[in-house]
Amino acid sequence: MKTKLILVAVIVALVAAFFIFDLKEYVSLDYLKSQQQALNGFYSENPLIVIGIFFLVYAGMSALSIPFATPLTVAAGAIFGSITGTIVVSFASTIGATIAFMLAKYLFHDSVESKFGDRLSKINQGIEKEGAFYVFGLRLVPLFPFVVLNSLLGLTKLKTWTFYWASQLGMLVGTFVYVNAGTQLASIDSVGDIASPTLIASFVALGVLPIVSKYALNFLRNRRQSSGSI
Repeated sequence: MKTKLILVAVIVALVAAFFIFDLKEYVSLDYLKSQQQALNGFYSENPLIVIGIFFLVYAGMSALSIPFATPLTVAAGAIFGSITGTIVVSFASTIGATIAFMLAKYLFHDSVESKFGDRLSKINQGIEKEGAFYVFGLRLVPLFPFVVLNSLLGLTKLKTWTFYWASQLGMLVGTFVYVNAGTQLASIDSVGDIASPTLIASFVALGVLPIVSKYALNFLRNRRQSSGSI
């Protein structure tokens, strides 16, 4: 019990420090864009260092459930490009999410299970029935903020490995779309650039992603049920 209280205190202190010292300014899209030239220059000379620092910052913020993933994901496209940016963000976000999942499971699962076991029973039944597909669907069609979803799923009986790989797979398409949008946002120098076909395509993809994901998920679920698999 004492160990859990210390861990909670450390997490609260870290999150509080982030906001008290206004560190959110340094992960905002405006700040990252203002420093883009310097970051790109430093990245070209020290790629591993920049990737490592970015990875740790992204994973740390995800683990602490600090909701600034979107500007960082877009910034990854501006700094690293679409392919490298997608790879870095995919692993950083999933590892950070898994840490948040494990923290919630370790700190709160037993107490929540004892008090709200009946209310969690339907979720646990869905997880037992559909397993990774259940997590994959929640990731593909983001009905809840991911920082909330990570902790909520930690309160269930879901296994850590299942959470990890289903989350990484489910978030991959969305990650690529946001990173790719970042590569185009970084190239805007004038009003005319806003109308570039590639940039328009990126924003269209951002808009239609939830719709396409919903239909894709329904299609996969119907095929799964018709095949008789569980």
